[in-house]
Amino acid sequence: MPITAVDEIWMDGEFVAWDAATVHVLTPTLHYGWGVFEGIRAYATATGPAVFAHRAHMERLHRSARILQMTVPYSVDELMTATRELIRRSGLESCYIRPLVYLGYGEMGLNPLPSTVRVAIAVWPWGTYLGEEGLSVGVRAKTSTWTRIGSNMIPTGTKACGVYINSSLAKVEALQAGYDEAVLLNEHGRVAEGSGENLFIVRDGTLLTPPLTAGVLRGVTREVIIGFARDLSIGFAESDLLRQDLYVADEAFFTGTAAEVVPIREVDDRELGPPGPITRRLQEVFFDAVAGKDPRYAHLLDHVDVS
Repeated sequence: MPITAVDEIWMDGEFVAWDAATVHVLTPTLHYGWGVFEGIRAYATATGPAVFAHRAHMERLHRSARILQMTVPYSVDELMTATRELIRRSGLESCYIRPLVYLGYGEMGLNPLPSTVRVAIAVWPWGTYLGEEGLSVGVRAKTSTWTRIGSNMIPTGTKACGVYINSSLAKVEALQAGYDEAVLLNEHGRVAEGSGENLFIVRDGTLLTPPLTAGVLRGVTREVIIGFARDLSIGFAESDLLRQDLYVADEAFFTGTAAEVVPIREVDDRELGPPGPITRRLQEVFFDAVAGKDPRYAHLLDHVDVS
């Protein structure tokens, strides 16, 4: 989806003009993918913009960096404060938020440790990742020929920049074949996740999702949806899933910050049908929560003071 420029980007403690937010072409992150990032959303509420699961995302950013032996020079609270101020200065009621931890110019080679760690945060208006129609009627998914990377190849518990070439290959393959999204299997042939989303199915009234040991990212939205299911007394379990389990699921959906909660109506040309009742209920609770309409989940919102 195209990016719409706003006035400023936060870089290493300073607000700089959008077009001035540049790095040198010889940054090692560009060459070797050594960096970590987050995807976060702020939503419009009755009292102004609010960042959803803000702390959870910034804590994961720090965990990802730690796994890659990068020391983030800003605390979680400092990053949250910078993000709120950036949103305030942007004037946006809702937006996508992209924090990036990367390596600065000055060193080159496969050893990243001598490089200086840099941090940037950008915000911009961004619509529904898989389309408004996808939210309402569901998307068509294709099992990718590309295997999800194993956790002993590259740590799958990180949102590392280089990891996403795996996701991009799967996404492009699915789009070029006429589908909306990909489903990746792990090296054992078990269902892992979408190209940029976690995946859930419903079988006999129970909500199922692959365990973290399947090579999936511990998605923030994944954890939120699991919490919603428990609050609604929906049966839930982590379970290894075969490709064929998707074909005979009663319901299926993707979750993620960009995608939000998107029903899956078809997998590999097998029709699952319209979005089912559990998918719809969880989708409704999610959108009420992010809009500040459900007081049970007020703690998930970090409000931006725009006064």
